[in-house]
Amino acid sequence: MKEQAFVDQYGDTWGQLEAYLALSRRARKTSPLAENVPALYRSCCHHLSMARQRHYSLQLTERLNALVRDTQHELYQIKPQSRYAFMRFLVADFPATIHKNRWFVLAGMLLFFGPLLITGLVVYLDSDLLYGLMPAEQVRQFESMYDPEANAIGRERDSATDLHMFGYYIYNNISIAFRTFAGGMLLGLGAIFFLVYNGLVIGGVMGYMGSQGFVDTFFPFVAGHGSFELTAIGLSGAAGLKLGFAIVAPGNLTRLSALRQAGKEAAIMMYAAFLMLLMAALIEAFWSSSSALGNPTKYAVGGILWVLVIGVFLNAMLRGRPVVEGQR
Repeated sequence: MKEQAFVDQYGDTWGQLEAYLALSRRARKTSPLAENVPALYRSCCHHLSMARQRHYSLQLTERLNALVRDTQHELYQIKPQSRYAFMRFLVADFPATIHKNRWFVLAGMLLFFGPLLITGLVVYLDSDLLYGLMPAEQVRQFESMYDPEANAIGRERDSATDLHMFGYYIYNNISIAFRTFAGGMLLGLGAIFFLVYNGLVIGGVMGYMGSQGFVDTFFPFVAGHGSFELTAIGLSGAAGLKLGFAIVAPGNLTRLSALRQAGKEAAIMMYAAFLMLLMAALIEAFWSSSSALGNPTKYAVGGILWVLVIGVFLNAMLRGRPVVEGQR
């Protein structure tokens, strides 16, 4: 096809896009062309490709290239409201989702923290019971990690930098949370298993450390990041239970539709869990392992963070909105 015939055939499409882009941004939203812009854009991309393959004039290809570029910018630009999307997530979407799913959140926390606290007390009274939860070699590894004579508390022996440990903690924590969440697809049974199992193991280690005299090394280390890390595991389990319940009891919906609907709210809970695990990894790598900070300081900061996290969750579960809204 000759270039002029090509222009005559598709010039109207380009003219519509150029007219749309010539409007002010406010006028574009109400323009009757707005709904057709994506289709016009795809056509224009195809036309640009054809013009290049057929070696049409530089003037034509530059016109089409500019049109594609400007339309792409218009379609995929960052919207002003997206600047506040993260803040909206924190102060609106997250509290509302926790409130709506408060029974799943409560179940997830109980299934995790219940075994953790009970096992911690039992193993503290009889430390040999920990060997029923994990191999002796792993127990010895924990002892070496929190030995008061160790060069770096809470680290693997070959981990030299805080940044390296930050990456390790991110990987380890998120893998635990994701397994707990994904286990919900097994009719919720997988989520229950991982919640209870992790509660038993973590509680067992806590009780053992206390019984063996590692109080001044283990508990100051976990005080700072524990609120974010442990609560995130419980929240991940709650998201998994949400998925499992949708499969078991879809109501009037098909199981697939119920799962899709539940997945939207479960995703919000998992976004929050990942943010909490990110915070936990930052604290664990750069704060908890610091030998320059005294134990009273670590306990004080850890206590403040626990009060903050518990307060946020309780407020969301009971009220479904941030405290600041109730104070307006």
